[in-house]
Amino acid sequence: MLHFETASHAEEPTIVKYVEKTHTGIETINLSRYAIAYIIRGRQYIYDGDRRRSVGRGELLYLGIGRHYLESVPENGQPFEQIFIYYTPQELQRVLMHLNVTYRLTIRNNHLCEKCRNSSSVIADAAPAIRNFFLNANNYLRDHIAHRDETAENIKMTEMVYLIVTQDEGCIRSRLLGSVDTAQENFEQVIFDHLFRAVPIEELAEKTNRSLTSFKKEFRRHFNAPPHKWFVKQRLVHSRLLLISTNKSISEIGNECSFPNTSHYIKLFKRAYKVTPAAYRNAHLGNSQAVSSESSEQVVVELVS
Repeated sequence: MLHFETASHAEEPTIVKYVEKTHTGIETINLSRYAIAYIIRGRQYIYDGDRRRSVGRGELLYLGIGRHYLESVPENGQPFEQIFIYYTPQELQRVLMHLNVTYRLTIRNNHLCEKCRNSSSVIADAAPAIRNFFLNANNYLRDHIAHRDETAENIKMTEMVYLIVTQDEGCIRSRLLGSVDTAQENFEQVIFDHLFRAVPIEELAEKTNRSLTSFKKEFRRHFNAPPHKWFVKQRLVHSRLLLISTNKSISEIGNECSFPNTSHYIKLFKRAYKVTPAAYRNAHLGNSQAVSSESSEQVVVELVS
């Protein structure tokens, strides 16, 4: 099943297979490493702001550091199966250096796309060679389920990176190459670690070893918004997922999402989405049957009418 990652990577595997035997609804995962994922069986939905996007077999999914909302759906009576390959900027840098030195592979990232630049997740069709790679990885995991083979994992990561970076320019390739910055990873990890903590911006700046002015500039560069506005938006987005995926009360959700009190939470929610949290929950429950029956080919589903 899907999981919450911890902040330490030292003893964690690079390649992992997850299996969901039943439909458990929307799950929140918090990634402390970057990830490339591929579905072996079933379908997955990723919730991103006001959209629900569909990911099926044959598509590649990039997930950045931070919080993601995924719904894994078994199909035809068979479990949902997905393979994740995790990597840090240091690991990616090592692989790219190896490819450059050993194979004289010069790699540049010239992809310019506003659609993927500021998105924490990207979906794209997987080339036939990449599909075959993940099918072979599935066989490897089945045969080595009882123990890790670190050398084999490193070889698998090198192969995956090679297959992606030698493809034509595209969003997945661009995001993979763009995540090689260690400083970026450290900055983002501090932010996501404090997403639901009442920490002053000055303290966050100190934790990232930046002055307040530098922190604000860096924050806007990473997240395309000022800190306070971005934090409020992320907390509201998380509260929306809790409203439609749990039975928690409005006050419990507001508290969990670090709003100072329930009335303040309701006020901000209504300002952002034009309805109260309770009305949003009721509207979604009323439309859930219609949403679930929509064609899996539809990529975008509006959650707020």
